[in-house]
Amino acid sequence: MKKTGKTRKHRSLTTQMIVTRAMELADKEGFDTLSMRKLAGALGVTAMSLYNHVAGKDDLLHLMLNRVVAEFESPDIGGAWEEMMRRRAHSMRRALLRHRWAPMLLMSEIAIGEEILRDTDATVGCLVTAGLTYAQADWARNAIDSHVYGYTLQELNYPVAPEEYKAAAKQYLPMISKADYPFMHAAALQIIDGKYDGMTRFDFGLEIILDGLNRWLVKG
Repeated sequence: MKKTGKTRKHRSLTTQMIVTRAMELADKEGFDTLSMRKLAGALGVTAMSLYNHVAGKDDLLHLMLNRVVAEFESPDIGGAWEEMMRRRAHSMRRALLRHRWAPMLLMSEIAIGEEILRDTDATVGCLVTAGLTYAQADWARNAIDSHVYGYTLQELNYPVAPEEYKAAAKQYLPMISKADYPFMHAAALQIIDGKYDGMTRFDFGLEIILDGLNRWLVKG
């Protein structure tokens, strides 16, 4: 009996293939639009065959989030903690910008996977070996992560594109009374005049956090 192409695909299907294709679809269309049926169609298999590898969409989500965290540059325990935290934060931001669906889900889901556990352990370990207590290391990690998530979400969802700030400032300037809102009015003029581009700086907030942690360590 001749084997069909679908049978061969069914037998060669792996969890890794499923997660990879699911992430490609989510990156293109968003996680909310992803269904097991759509994913099966993209893989050329039946929806039921997916359940031999993943328990359902919730299980798939956790595997996808674990794959996103695998793209973070986790710190070396005992390494130069400040540079390690800086590199991890920048790698987080790059990963979250690649996978626009992931930030809110990582913030709202309790997902436990090998990569998530590895990154958390390495980050806490790096901070503890630098001299922070376990409580302080946890607070520090959360402060850095909150900055990364908050900045990235604003970057992805802010209604004005960077190249449009000057035009937006001109448009809204008449609504910002100089008498009532003198500093907002002056700030808008700075953007219009090209003295300031209106762009926030990721490193500005990150360095404030790292400087604060440095002072904490010096105090002992």
